[in-house]
Amino acid sequence: MQLDEHRPLLLAPGEGETTTDRPERTIRILAELDSLIVSSFRYEPGEKGPDPHVHHHHTDAFYVLEGEVELSLGPEQQSVRATPGTFAAAPPDVVHTFRNASDATAIFLNIHAPSLGFGDVLRGRGEGDFDQHDPPPDAGRPFSEAVFSSPDGAETLESEVSTHRILCDLPQLTAIDMTFRPTFEGVDPHTHADHADCFYVLEGQVEFRVGDEPRVAGPGTFVAAPPGAVHGFRHADAEPIRFLNLHAPPGGFVERLRAND
Repeated sequence: MQLDEHRPLLLAPGEGETTTDRPERTIRILAELDSLIVSSFRYEPGEKGPDPHVHHHHTDAFYVLEGEVELSLGPEQQSVRATPGTFAAAPPDVVHTFRNASDATAIFLNIHAPSLGFGDVLRGRGEGDFDQHDPPPDAGRPFSEAVFSSPDGAETLESEVSTHRILCDLPQLTAIDMTFRPTFEGVDPHTHADHADCFYVLEGQVEFRVGDEPRVAGPGTFVAAPPGAVHGFRHADAEPIRFLNLHAPPGGFVERLRAND
């Protein structure tokens, strides 16, 4: 859903703007900003995405929550299987498509950064003006320039109170799998002037500061803070917390994490 300027959004599991709800698929827009749009997809076995294509001006990314998604990436449409916790991204001019080739339901997040009108495509309008094109004659950028990473294989930054696994570090988007142990004191309320900061809770109970009020959020909760929105977080109990954290554009966030490691 479209966010109000300077006001963060918190969605409980299952909330969002539903644009498609059929037996074979459900699509919900969780947050729509200029810098990114985040959607939740449910694909049943055999359900396919669009034909192979490229985006010239934005990154198309996927994070698997449940089940398995088969992605085809690069000039030769190399197939890779993405299981829960896997992050994949096609930067501009990397050919890609996706489908559920398994025999179980697949649930995943889809991120376009920047959004460039993708919300209207999901709503059934605006396809003609959207940045989506057939594969180019030269077949686009190589497979090696796509992103395909899992927490086990990601660059890991460890401290006494946290484990950060960098899943994606691209010019238009960063994605970090973040775990904080109970000794972590939290992040005080703050703002970002130049980028959006988003969270999808994977484990534990998180107390988010959303504007002027604290909200306790469990797994499946999504929080988006547009530029200028006050936000912060800490543990809501004595258990570890883990979430997927997205920054669009990156705003130097990964560099700061590495500098503090």
